[in-house]
Amino acid sequence: MLNVSGLCTEYRGQNGAIVRAAQDVSFHVPEGKFFTLLGPSGCGKTTTLRSIAGLERPVAGEIVVGDRTVYSATRNIFLPPNERNFGMVFQSYAIWPHMNVFKNVSFPLEVRKNKPSPSEIRDRVMRVLAAVGLDHLAEREATKLSGGQQQRLALARALVMEPKLLLLDEPLSNLDAKLREKMRFELKRMQNTFKLTTIYVTHDQSEALALSDEIAVMNEGRIVQLATPRDIYERPRTKFVADFIGTTNFLDGTVLGREASDKYWNVRTAIGVLKVKSEHALQKNSNISVSVRPEDVHLSNTAHEGDGENSIKGIVDQAVFLGEYIDMKVKLGDYEMLARAHSTLNAHEGGTIHLRLDPEKCVAVAPQ
Repeated sequence: MLNVSGLCTEYRGQNGAIVRAAQDVSFHVPEGKFFTLLGPSGCGKTTTLRSIAGLERPVAGEIVVGDRTVYSATRNIFLPPNERNFGMVFQSYAIWPHMNVFKNVSFPLEVRKNKPSPSEIRDRVMRVLAAVGLDHLAEREATKLSGGQQQRLALARALVMEPKLLLLDEPLSNLDAKLREKMRFELKRMQNTFKLTTIYVTHDQSEALALSDEIAVMNEGRIVQLATPRDIYERPRTKFVADFIGTTNFLDGTVLGREASDKYWNVRTAIGVLKVKSEHALQKNSNISVSVRPEDVHLSNTAHEGDGENSIKGIVDQAVFLGEYIDMKVKLGDYEMLARAHSTLNAHEGGTIHLRLDPEKCVAVAPQ
């Protein structure tokens, strides 16, 4: 549905230097899917979204939606935003304060080139207001809505245009944590209801994991990994991706050689030789990092026969009770490992604890 290929977008910084905000960005989004551009501030995700919207003019590449090319550097095609028929919701909802809820949503239809009839406008507005749960507030002043209601109003205004593509630029960032979590479910429900192809920009890892069919992690203007949420979390390719997506332990090590299975390798680390997984061939004697999530560190009070691989004894340095689980720091010689266990585990600071690291969850990642 959406094809972005070789996209490069530049602009001049405050000192006049060229800033390469998006560099050789390429991805494909099938119709009806939820695709997220994820990364830290300044990584190029918003520039990429604005380039798709037509709010920035790239210097290279191509953007095709369906069978329509909206931008092509080689063919000198650049459709302005008003001709692309995309819906967009910004971080700032840009609600018109002098209009009520109904008028905020109907206005884009009333000023468009091919204006629908008054009865069709009313039908479409009330239909999207019902979908976002605001139909009973149609006559209310927009400024009297709560933050969550204003966010849904901004979505309704984008949806009423029946866009081919919905572009969302951190639309939940202005909400408090509890409301943000609730709106994730609402946003996903609406996306499924309208079967909208959606491009979402965020720096919030949990949002990206919860909402997306596919995620592109960006850094310094480039996509560094493109995969499903589960693959991004469980099989990061680089240290940057592993560190950016949630909390993890890193162990620097040296590759000793391959195990009998093609996917497993022996790596010498600060806590001993570990059996680790890699989807790609590793070079013997090369330096790598091993990523292990805290929840994948299996803890027990006693060593079990047959634990064998990746089993280590440590000392509990800190244990923090958090209700359902305990967060711990475990000393393994000079190395301190983060671990998470069920609250029923009998662990106390200064006590001995046994760790086992599942080789499947010990993931070899590139240092950069």
